[in-house]
Amino acid sequence: MTPDDFDVRSTHESRRDNGTGEPALTDGAGVNRGVADDREAMVFVSWAPFCSRSDSMALRLGGKSFMVYSPHYGSRYLTVPFKYLSQTIKTLRILFRERPATVFVMTPPVFACLPAWIYARLTGASFVIDAHTAAFLDARWKRLLFVHKWFSRAARTTIVTNEYMQGIVRDWHASATLVRDVPICFAKPAYPKLDGACNMTFVSTFTRDEPIELFFEAAAQIPEVRFHVTGNYRRADVHVLAKKPDNVRLTGFLPDPDYVGLLLSSDAVICLTTMDHTMQRGAYEAVYLGRPVITSNFDLLRRHFCKGSVHVDNTVEDIVSGVQRMRSNLARFRAEIEELRRQRIEDWNRVEVALRQMTGASS
Repeated sequence: MTPDDFDVRSTHESRRDNGTGEPALTDGAGVNRGVADDREAMVFVSWAPFCSRSDSMALRLGGKSFMVYSPHYGSRYLTVPFKYLSQTIKTLRILFRERPATVFVMTPPVFACLPAWIYARLTGASFVIDAHTAAFLDARWKRLLFVHKWFSRAARTTIVTNEYMQGIVRDWHASATLVRDVPICFAKPAYPKLDGACNMTFVSTFTRDEPIELFFEAAAQIPEVRFHVTGNYRRADVHVLAKKPDNVRLTGFLPDPDYVGLLLSSDAVICLTTMDHTMQRGAYEAVYLGRPVITSNFDLLRRHFCKGSVHVDNTVEDIVSGVQRMRSNLARFRAEIEELRRQRIEDWNRVEVALRQMTGASS
């Protein structure tokens, strides 16, 4: 696959085909769902090669999700303006072709709001910002929060994942809607063959806030557990990768079916961050798959993953202790995570009603 092959893709193109021309998707309960029909005038735009949150929200609200990304320009200071110009043109083409009444746009990058704003101004449509944690906390985007503030005040609402971000947006005198997570529409799993009596998967993107080095040191002290680390490890520091113990396998970036199959085959899923107020996407993917979670010991994560989860400080000793606690009480944690899964689906049902009312989408 060449870089241009995934410049622009829609929900219909980015999922596994089930032989009928529609994607084969499963929801958090493991039930196959086809793509919703196109009667709803709603489009989701993400300037990224993939975003399961956008895909899942679009599917559940009856819209279309488009990944708009021009990777061949890279992300260097000299080339990123050309990348964003390319993505702006592609986004405008999509919007004027689809002519949605409401545009959902993911941030970061905040510049993805520009074509949505232009389209809304020219057509009378509305746009909604789905602001991820990095839009507020990542150093690259914090310096541009004044731009985000301007777009948020022009938007119908800004969707955020926690109360801290909600407070920031409301301080801008803009509308903020809390959507902690969205029930995932998973691809049909392709199950791997795993060795060992206990397997755990660390969901990683190898970004700055993940304590990969500490995790490697902790894993080395638990040789009886097999760990699998997802994500593009080529982004990691080579000196950190050199510390990987033998019981840790780097999977690389996995296709959706392989990723889902690995999580379902794991005894627990690990998602760690050093950054407070950061929602863990991999952790709530695990919840909807019914897999217990080991995550970082922050107030947001303690409240959101209040059942079926072990919360650890970002130290070698506490990570080791957390893994051992999970192993010792797997049956209890599995039962609790199923309770949490049902609770989260009920929460989403209430949020979905509010979003449909806000955007005028029918049920």
